[in-house]
Order: sequence, then structure tokens, then C-alpha cells
Amino acid sequence: MHVAVWRDTYRDLAPPEAAAALDVARRQARWEATLADPAQIALVAEIDGALAGFGLAGPPGDPAFDGRGEVKYLYVGRDFARRGTGRRLLAALAAALAERGYAALGLGVVVGNDPAIAFYEAQGGRRAGAYTDPGPLWRSHNLLYAWDDLAALAARG
Repeated sequence: MHVAVWRDTYRDLAPPEAAAALDVARRQARWEATLADPAQIALVAEIDGALAGFGLAGPPGDPAFDGRGEVKYLYVGRDFARRGTGRRLLAALAAALAERGYAALGLGVVVGNDPAIAFYEAQGGRRAGAYTDPGPLWRSHNLLYAWDDLAALAARG
């Protein structure tokens, strides 16, 4: 799912060589390392027994986050879009970060990913800056969205 959603989302945003370099084996190796790290929070969403989406959060990976917990991934499969899955995943990640002692969260959105920007703004996110993500595949220019009230965000679930 990660590869399929990534390719769908970034097909017009990422350089062609980044899309060509992404495959299931590469993503699986990265996920195995990520899931072995106890600082990471991984959540999955199922609908009728099918994987509908997933989210990953943990310590911030860039100083731009200013100590906020970072939502690193929030992906929902195309067949499950517009069913509240993304909202519930974001709320659950907010609750999990609050349990880990974070007071706020942030996430990066690649410049030009207008559907994601609209979604995060609808969820109460505010632009709090920008940064360049070195990423494993390409250096993307990202907008930083922030939520400074995790309890309110968690209640949206």
C-alpha cells in the first residue's frame, strides 16, 4: 500500500528518478528498521478486513518542528478516501503523541500536494513554517503544518 499510495500521490511532484527508485523491497526494508525503533508509533486502519490506511509518528526529524512530535506518514488508500479514515488516524496519532509527552505535533506536506494541504487545513492545522526534507528518494520542499492542542485534535477522531 505504501508504494502504491506514494506513487499515486507524488507522480506529478517527485522527480521521475525518485519514483523509479521506489519499490516494495526498498520500502519493506525501511519499514522493518522503523518498526524496530520503540520511539516510533505505527497505526493501521482497516475497513471490512482490508488495509485502508496507516500512519507513523515519533520524534521530530528536523529542527523546523520546534520540539513537536512529527507525523511522518499519513496515507489512505484511494478506495478508502473520504470515509473519515485519515481524520481518525490523525486523531489517534495525536493521542499517542500526547501519551508520549508531546504537547504539539507537526507534519510536512510537499509543496504542490494541494489535496493533502486542504485536508490538513480542514483538520485545524496551521502553517508554521517550511523546510527541505532530505528524504530517502529526493529532497522535497515541504510546508510545515502544526497543531498545538493535541487534546482538541485527538477529540476529532
